[in-house]
Amino acid sequence: MKPKFFFTGALIGGVITAPMIALMYLGNQLFDLAFVPFDVFNWMARLLPGPVITFGIDLMIDTLRFLGVNVADTAKIAEQIMAVSLYFALGLLAGAVFFTVFKWQNVKANLITGIVIGALFGFPAIAISIGMGSSNLSPLLNLVWLLVLFLGWGVAFTKIYGKLSRYETTLTIPSPKQAEEAPSVQKVDRRTFLILLGAGAATITVIGAGLGALLSREEEQNDSMAHDTEGPEGKPFPNSDDPVIPVPGTRPEYTPVKDHYQVFIELEPTELDGATWKLPITGMVNNPLMLSLDEIRNNYEPRNQYVTLSCISGRIGTSLISTTYWTGVSVQDVLADAEIQEGARYLFITSGDGFYESVPLYLIYSDPRIMFCYAWDGNTLPVGHGFPLRIWIPDRFGMKQPKWITGLEVTDTYTEGYWVERNWDETAQIRTTSVIDTVAVDHIVEKGGQQFIPVGGIAFAGDRGISKVEIRVDGGAWEQAQLRSPLSETTWVIWRYEWPFQTGDHTFEVRCYTAEGELQVEESTESRPDGATGIHSVEETIS
Repeated sequence: MKPKFFFTGALIGGVITAPMIALMYLGNQLFDLAFVPFDVFNWMARLLPGPVITFGIDLMIDTLRFLGVNVADTAKIAEQIMAVSLYFALGLLAGAVFFTVFKWQNVKANLITGIVIGALFGFPAIAISIGMGSSNLSPLLNLVWLLVLFLGWGVAFTKIYGKLSRYETTLTIPSPKQAEEAPSVQKVDRRTFLILLGAGAATITVIGAGLGALLSREEEQNDSMAHDTEGPEGKPFPNSDDPVIPVPGTRPEYTPVKDHYQVFIELEPTELDGATWKLPITGMVNNPLMLSLDEIRNNYEPRNQYVTLSCISGRIGTSLISTTYWTGVSVQDVLADAEIQEGARYLFITSGDGFYESVPLYLIYSDPRIMFCYAWDGNTLPVGHGFPLRIWIPDRFGMKQPKWITGLEVTDTYTEGYWVERNWDETAQIRTTSVIDTVAVDHIVEKGGQQFIPVGGIAFAGDRGISKVEIRVDGGAWEQAQLRSPLSETTWVIWRYEWPFQTGDHTFEVRCYTAEGELQVEESTESRPDGATGIHSVEETIS
């Protein structure tokens, strides 16, 4: 077995797999047809053991942080690149294996052979993709589309194989008169063929991927363009007259919806049809319900809350934390209409993306703020953040708060949530944390003839509030910072500290206390299983 057969086959596999992926992507963006690389990746993520998934998440986040890029902005893109790369690698492998087997068994290239290998390569992927149900189109339509692509892949492979085999035959059996000249001529022809093939494949790939990306960006813009970046419905913020002004460079106190971090278990947000969507409430209830989105909006008193949401996988200083204005209905009110039976203990929530979580009923009964949310920033909940309905539970990380809710079952049996099964904490209470966002060396303040450098950031403790933030420079004494009034009792607090100007290399550290005076955990720990802890620090050279 010659290694060159394996590598030639891999080359052919790559040349025909790349344009196939691009065409799949274009079909997905134009018509919502299935995109196999994402479906296969999502399928693998559901099957792999929890430690493998968490190891992958940790590795990806650590890599992004090492590269100095924003995790909130790039994590999902990185996953999508991984998915496409993985499927492209499968195409390379398939090409290498088929080409090697063809050479070994001296297989003749014809239409039937092409259909057979296209089916061998494509049928497992088609079954996974249709089974995942990521496309809202009929399974039959997706089946036909994917069959055309994969069978086309197989036919293209055999045609290229046959063409290359003819070149090799000509090269190995030359006439005596052509013995000297024929090899060089045929090598040029073979090389020209491969160059033309590659150019054609590259053209299809670039056009398909480019158009798909353009359509994807337009969809993202349409999803967020209606949201006001200055606040809900143009109303002034409740702390607009607070005298403590955020230091320039501090993250925005109120996060524009387009900038709100997103974390979901699949590679793309789940899309549900709000016009036909219903919320079933079943299980241990005397009055099972099937509520439409309009019924939830119109039949219950709306609740509004400024909310800071944080991801449990974020490291100290994470960008996976955001604040916006939530509107919904109290879960207490909805469950009251369902008439919960005696002995019920949990609300088991399922989501359109395969996510699930159990919420103790005692927690719901103890806090009327727990809501089924249908709007952000005074507008319809964006698709990327859980449309048509998601839940909010104060003082819990986002891993406990399902989006794209499709079902509620009241039960007396506890079922571990999606991430709890994968070795994350069962309670997932927000960890008290504080962050330095900026040492504003370009915004020096002068007071009483002395210069001060403003330092600013955030502190957050769920709904337990923040009573004090302290700053330490170069290991000195802890000094108290000013606190800006929060937007609500469930949002982060903006703090400000003005440090007497000194040149040199300096290390700034921050810590905070809850409203009850409990100091944040200063010991440094990883995010898994229950959220990262430790002192956030920043090094700055001042001249």
